[in-house]
Amino acid sequence: MSDQIIAADQLRLHLEAVERLEDEKKGISDDIKDRYALAKGEGFDIKTMRAIVRLRRMEKHHRDEAEALLETYKQALGLD
Repeated sequence: MSDQIIAADQLRLHLEAVERLEDEKKGISDDIKDRYALAKGEGFDIKTMRAIVRLRRMEKHHRDEAEALLETYKQALGLD
């Protein structure tokens, strides 16, 4: 086999793997949307839920830093 054929086969395998992963990602994205819709139907605020999800993903010191900076900006703009 020539290097060109091997490279084409490898490329095809990578592309097929990426396509499968994209399909899985779409399915997961749809599941997340469904979950938020269910929560909204139960009276929860989706924007706030998304903010909480972002905060929970952060390490504590990054979350503390972000919250302190937000508070500083709010005070500077007279939003308190």
